[in-house]
Amino acid sequence: MNPLLNRISIDPNICFGKPCIKGTRIWVSLILDYLSSGMSIDELLEEYPHLTKEDILAAIAYGAEMSRERYVEIPE
Repeated sequence: MNPLLNRISIDPNICFGKPCIKGTRIWVSLILDYLSSGMSIDELLEEYPHLTKEDILAAIAYGAEMSRERYVEIPE
């Protein structure tokens, strides 16, 4: 298991159980959405100064792990 995944928290009492960066209410999906829209890691860190580069890499690692388990239909 990727050690970065230790930075991810899933708690049914926080953010409805959505995966978040541990100690925050920032959803992994929010970070991935920003990155996929073209925001850079540096821009994300500027927008959310309490995050670290490792937190963002953890979100990417979590997304990679989830993509191994779930397939998303992509229209042609």
